[in-house]
Amino acid sequence: MSRKTTFTGTVGRTMGETRYQYHVTDTNPKQAPNVVYILLDDMGFAQLGCYGSSIRTPNIDRLAEEGLRYNNFHTTAVCSATRTSLLTGANHHTAGCASLIELRTGAENNLTGNIKPEYAFLSEILKEYGYATFCTGKWHLSADQCTAGPVEGWPLQKGFDRYYGFLQGENDQYHPHLIRDNTAAPQPKTVEEGYHFSEDIVDNAIDYLYEHQMNFPQQPFFLYLPFGAMHTPHHAPKEYIDSYRGQFDAGWDIVRQQWFENQKRIGIIPQDAVLTPKNEYVRDWDACTDKEKAVYAREMEAFAGMLTHTDAQIGRLVDYLEESNQLDNTIIVFLSDNGASAEGGVDGRFNAMRGQDVTSRGEGEIDYAYEHLDEIGTELAFNHYPTGWANCGNTPFQWYKIWAHEGGIKDPLIIRYPKAVKDPGAVRTQYHHVTDLTPTILDLIGVEKPEYIKGVHQQPFTGVSMKYTFEHADEPSHKYIQYYEVHGNRGIYKDGWKAVVNHCFVEDYAKDEWELYHVDEDYSEAFNVANKYPEKLRELQEDFMHEAGRYGVFPMLRFSMHAKPENLQRQYAEKIPTPEKQIVFEHVRKAVNLVMDRSIGAGTGSKADHSVTAWIHRDSVEEEGVLYSVGARFGGYSFYVKDNHLKYVYNQNKVHYYEAVSDRELPVGDVKVSFVSTYNKETDQAEVKLYIDDKEAGVTIVEQFAYMVGFSTSLLANPYSPVTPDYESPFEFTGRADKIVLHQFADVVDVEEEKRKLSSIE
Repeated sequence: MSRKTTFTGTVGRTMGETRYQYHVTDTNPKQAPNVVYILLDDMGFAQLGCYGSSIRTPNIDRLAEEGLRYNNFHTTAVCSATRTSLLTGANHHTAGCASLIELRTGAENNLTGNIKPEYAFLSEILKEYGYATFCTGKWHLSADQCTAGPVEGWPLQKGFDRYYGFLQGENDQYHPHLIRDNTAAPQPKTVEEGYHFSEDIVDNAIDYLYEHQMNFPQQPFFLYLPFGAMHTPHHAPKEYIDSYRGQFDAGWDIVRQQWFENQKRIGIIPQDAVLTPKNEYVRDWDACTDKEKAVYAREMEAFAGMLTHTDAQIGRLVDYLEESNQLDNTIIVFLSDNGASAEGGVDGRFNAMRGQDVTSRGEGEIDYAYEHLDEIGTELAFNHYPTGWANCGNTPFQWYKIWAHEGGIKDPLIIRYPKAVKDPGAVRTQYHHVTDLTPTILDLIGVEKPEYIKGVHQQPFTGVSMKYTFEHADEPSHKYIQYYEVHGNRGIYKDGWKAVVNHCFVEDYAKDEWELYHVDEDYSEAFNVANKYPEKLRELQEDFMHEAGRYGVFPMLRFSMHAKPENLQRQYAEKIPTPEKQIVFEHVRKAVNLVMDRSIGAGTGSKADHSVTAWIHRDSVEEEGVLYSVGARFGGYSFYVKDNHLKYVYNQNKVHYYEAVSDRELPVGDVKVSFVSTYNKETDQAEVKLYIDDKEAGVTIVEQFAYMVGFSTSLLANPYSPVTPDYESPFEFTGRADKIVLHQFADVVDVEEEKRKLSSIE
């Protein structure tokens, strides 16, 4: 707990003969405050009421009124990287996360898919000083995300006493992949009973804190509360969404101007700040059709409803702290992990698993969304608003999440701590970065990062403390220089100047064009002065290379996913060869989720030739269920038995369902069933054939493939939400599976093509 006890007596043969004496050391700093980190996902600089928005966020606004708002605070532009820097106080590449934690580089900036132990999390540091530690929410700091583990990078292994939430980068807010501590957890109630992930994690946070206070009232705690909101899908109870009906009908051009004026009125941006022009991927609202406007407005209503709903959950936590007399002894830090996301593309996406690029317009997108307008924000949609609303959310800046421009990296930051903040409601303008928050917490508590944690020698913070800003509003920033890099988008700030490059639409690094902004005088990053100050630009470019080398930026990924749809699959190379893989499961007793290495046909891997074969036994025709499934309601495929027939369904992101049904009924008793998927490179289609006891029994052609699928691969069930409307999840197989074999075939080698490649080498 908060004290270290050492036995200093003399041991006798029995307890009666032992002389008891102890040396007790108080490891807690005196009157140590509690610490709460509240992290929102994909929320832009302008989307809170206290930052100029018309979206209602009264509870977050209260934190601002009773604390400090920062208008020059920066993140890394993407989720895993920001979370890494937030919890370690170190630059994300240095700590082992180049971008998204899943995207390993094969080098030190993301070798293992887990954060390096020499960069301990704040939870691990505070444990050394006697804190209790809790986390509820989105993790996304380990590439190991299957319920089976490994758990090395999970919260309990990174210093948290208790954890409840999901491990992936995004999740269905109505059907999340829940983990409690190190084990899969059941969803506590259904959607029909009112389930929502944001409510669930705050319920658990309050329960953890209540149990802790009842038992250890003198022990300080650290709560890390990273919401899944405001990441896609923008899910919220219908009454929250409907409360905004009609409020965005004026369109993003007018709303952005209104929010910009609000920002100046409330003093969150300088009076001389300029509203940057929108980019070519934001349509003119007046040029949109009535049908398009209806869809676009409803998608923004869903986002706004979700934010107000999230704010209400934050209010419940703050109310609990206040009612339990802990609020004023708690440092509350509120922030977003990056700027507003443009991953909805030009038209928005009813199902965001259809793409992430900002350039293309999905075929049939508007018609489908319009026909299902009232489903937006419900469990039947995985919705994301269009680029126009993202541009609005990042007012007054340009670009979005993933970019190193201010729209991607300048985010809201609110700190409430009455014992240190003497001018509540004020705005601070010093330049700071997410790496600075954990050093600030230790400075406020009055402790240092230990030299060793869990036997591992620790590396120093790269961030600096912001404590000085609490008392000295006009003191120059202690942050002199900071680099940025995500997916090749690069930038560097130094002493009031910033150089930045937009690599999203350029594949050759040698062709990147750097921009230069004097951000001390040009708050919005509106005026590119690269041609006017070429020497300053060269200086900053050299500084970037120095910082990149110092902090392990290289190697960089090729480019981001946001220029064109196919870029998701081209992060490492134009074509990654598919290896042959055969996995045998025997005595499959019950449903189980599979790790990536023990599965096939997931995501774009479905283009690789593959087969699934199962030896099953049924005592009656009533026994049915899933044999193998990949994904969920918004994309994937399922191989199953239903109505005494063998079936296969490929779900192309809810746009098309390709179904094969056996042309005869399945016999009872022992039977061998299988499907074989064969990809045709010429037609870019796959033929899927069903087999019963090695005899062909059905066929379908998969004409289009999913961009992304859900986050689970399972034997004998389809958990979370159903791949096909033909059944309800989990639809566990009620027969017996004696053996299941998954077989992925290697790419067919074109011998003549390989010869030509070899002959071209000099």
